[in-house]
Formats: sequence, C-alpha cells, structure tokens
Amino acid sequence: MYNPGNATPDTSEAAATADRFPARERFAVGAQYIGGRLARGTSGRTHAVVDPASGAAVYRYELAGTDDVDAAVAAARAAFPGWAGATPGERSDALHRFAAVVAERAEDFARAEALQCGKPLKLTREFDVPGTIDNIAFFAGAARHLQGQSAGEYSGDHTSYVRREPIGVVGSVAPWNYPLQMAAWKILPAIAAGNTVVLKPAELTPLTSLLFAQAATDAGVPDGVVNIVTGTGQEAGEHLVAHPGVAMTSFTGSTPVGRRVAELATATVKRIHLELGGKAPFVVFDDADLEAAANGAVAGALINSGQDCTAATRAYVQRPLYEAFVERTAALMETVRLGDPFAAGTDLGPLISHAQRDRVASFVERARAHARVVTGGEAPQGELKDGAYYRPTLIADAAQDSEIVQSEIFGPVLVVLPFDSDDEGIALANDTPYGLAASAWSRDVYRANRATREIKAGCVWVNDHIPIISEMPHGGYKASGFGKDMSAYSFEEYTQIKHVMFDNTAVVRKDWHRTVFGDR
Repeated sequence: MYNPGNATPDTSEAAATADRFPARERFAVGAQYIGGRLARGTSGRTHAVVDPASGAAVYRYELAGTDDVDAAVAAARAAFPGWAGATPGERSDALHRFAAVVAERAEDFARAEALQCGKPLKLTREFDVPGTIDNIAFFAGAARHLQGQSAGEYSGDHTSYVRREPIGVVGSVAPWNYPLQMAAWKILPAIAAGNTVVLKPAELTPLTSLLFAQAATDAGVPDGVVNIVTGTGQEAGEHLVAHPGVAMTSFTGSTPVGRRVAELATATVKRIHLELGGKAPFVVFDDADLEAAANGAVAGALINSGQDCTAATRAYVQRPLYEAFVERTAALMETVRLGDPFAAGTDLGPLISHAQRDRVASFVERARAHARVVTGGEAPQGELKDGAYYRPTLIADAAQDSEIVQSEIFGPVLVVLPFDSDDEGIALANDTPYGLAASAWSRDVYRANRATREIKAGCVWVNDHIPIISEMPHGGYKASGFGKDMSAYSFEEYTQIKHVMFDNTAVVRKDWHRTVFGDR
C-alpha cells in the first residue's frame, strides 16, 4: 500500500481517471486540510488511493504524521472560542450555505466517491450525496434548537436551568465504506453544537472528506472549525485519539479497533462515541410477503457491495417459507449486474480493495465445509478480473454458531437459516455480540411489534431494511457501540450539560449553613 517514492502519479494513471474525477489536479497541494488550507503530510511516507474497479492508483499523497495532527488540533483549538461564541443563528446560517455549496458540487462529490470506493454512480448520486446534503440541511435547522430543561424553582429558594454547551475539539475517525456520509455524520452535529473538529478519514478514501472540508470553508465556516488529517490509524489516528488537546473522540469502525480507541481515550478521560460492527438479522415470519422479503433481502444485503454495518447478513426464515425464500433470493441475486461503477446499468461495483475481496472469499471458502453455497461464491473473470469484484453470494444451511453466521464479513454475502417458533426466531436474531440493526418481516402487526420490542438493536425496520433519515438516530447496542449519529439525539453526544442555579432569597445566612456552623 505504501509507496516511498515520488508523490506524483504517472501520466497514464492521471489520464485514465481524468474523465472520472481529476484527483491529481484537485489535491495537488496535498491531502491534509488544516486551518482552511490544503497541505502536504509530514510523515515522510506516501500512500496511493486506488480505484478498486481497476486496481490502478489514481492519486498519491503524503501521509499525515503526528506533527500534522498537532497542527490540526492547534487550529481547531484556536477556532473554538469564536465558533462556540457564535449565536445558534449564525452557525445555522453557515450550515445552510454549506448545504447549498455541496448541492452545487454534487456531481463532483458523486464521482469522487465512486472513484475511490468503487460504488456505482447511481448509488453515490441517489444515496450518498443527497443524504449528505439533507444531513447538512437538518443540522442547519437543529443548530437553533439546542434546548435544555425548562427553568424552575425546584428547591423553592432557587431557580434552576440547564445549559447545553460545546465540549471543545472533537477528534473523529471515519471508515472507508461511506467516506462522505461518515464525514458528515462526524462533523455536522459537532459543529452545529459549537465544537470544532479534526477528522481522520481512512487513508484509502480521503477524497470526499477533503471536498467536504473545502465546501465548508467556501460556505463561510471559519478556518480551523473543520480540519482533515489523512494518515494511518496507528500513527495519525492513535495520536489524535490520545491527544490532550482533544476533548472528545468519535469513532466508526470495527469492534476490535473500537476497543483500542476506548483504551486510548480513557487515558485522558475523553467523552467517547463509538459506532462499531454489525451482523444484522433479517427475520422473516411465515405470514410475510415472500416476494417483498426476497427483494428486501437482496437489496439489504448487497447495498454498497455488502460493505455496510447495517446490511442484512443473517436471514432467519420460518420453516414454511424457507426453501421458497432461498430459491427466490438466489434467483434475484443472479440478476444483479456487476460492472464499471461509472457505466450505466451497473448495479454492483467492486469491494474496496483486493485484500478485502480476498478476505470475503476466505469466509465463503471455509463455509463450504459445513454449509451450502447456493449462488455466487467466486470472483468474476473476463473484463472484471482486474478489479476487486465478488459475485453476490447466498449461503444456506449453516450452523448458528459457525463463523459465517457469527462474524462480520463486510461483503456481498447473505446467510439463510430456518427457524420454527417465533420465540426461536427472535432468540436467533439476538444470538451474536452485535446489535446495530435488524429487520422483521410480517403482515401481523402484533408479531412485528413484538419483534421490534425484543430484538436488541439500535434500529429495527419492519418490512424493509436499510433506509435511514436525518431526523432519526443511528447507533447500536452491545458490541456495536454506544452513542448516536444523526438526529437531535446526537447533540447529547456533542454537548456538555451544565446546571445553573440562582438564589432567589437575597438572604446572607442561608438556613442550610447551620449544618456547617452555628444553630438555627
């Protein structure tokens, strides 16, 4: 992955991608964004952004080192007093302008995201970018609604009220699967509440995070409020999380890395927000609409090539529908069109890298010893052979305690298991360490309502799987972490609560003073 040579890509690489997104020209200065300006990293090492559809390097840059993190934190700390002191209306106005700038540049964002991630353009144009613009618009409004508890005389002699105040500098670490949306989820509630941010995107996918920060500056968000450091997790990420100038850490990624983040953050008693792994159950009861469930399973399992922590990964189907569900879902998976992310008609792009493709393939190969691969289970050849592609895969008849059922695969793989009673179906749904998302499929409102109560997950859909909206929170139970992204609930993550108490009596010697000196 690392290239210690010249940071400039060769002409053939640049020419091959110029019509997709001209990363070389747009970020010629570097892949760090500190104090409102692009800059080169100072780690002494370089990294290549690789188009996973072709395996070609499309942009090379100098990685951030600890000095860059220090500079970004210093810029964020310098910007904090002014931004925290701005009125909610002023912050709201800046975010409204921010939404307008991103909307004007929507095609740039869509193409950059497709290039670095391998996402089909229809996904970036119809999901990633519009969702991000909506998120900015939501927080532009929410910035004016940072409410505390109503004032009141709870002691009788005093008036109490609650203030919500920003925490300070937030050091955030985002993953590679949804770089643009994760940048938005990390940055927007934080700055809407008056904080400043240093974001470390995944070194594989920095392009849209840099575009996002530039758009914020161009919209009038003050320099230093949004900073980007693009480096490795071991160097830039760990230094950011442990930095004494950072007041809060927000991390999205795997559960094992989340444990490391928590370990580092607690050394300086930081606020921590963790959105970690998932293994979402998809529970189909025997009264469900089979066609709707099969369509929902294919879409819910394959979105973003299955690289989604809320993706449907474990389908539990009540036995009367089991064989029909397996047959119909396999048939639908076989209609999904793999291809060039920039080509019309492509449904599914590659995985993020060849290493990730090989990891997914290894799970499937090990599962063959104890389960049935119904469809897929291989990388395509022909014109797609150089990309990190993997065919949509359906696996049936695996054991509940097997690796393929219990572990997060993060690829286009769905495992289907049967169940008999409703009790068993719900128990199986809860039988992993994770609890990020789930869905229940039934035409019986009482049955579905029971599932929403008893499945332990931060989001439970009924007769659908995947949709999210800015007004509602996103976050998990159990090993899927804690805290919420999006919605007004996210302000609970990015604000401090202060109780203010006024004496109303003007009495010099209060009655309670006798507990310390004197008598009544």
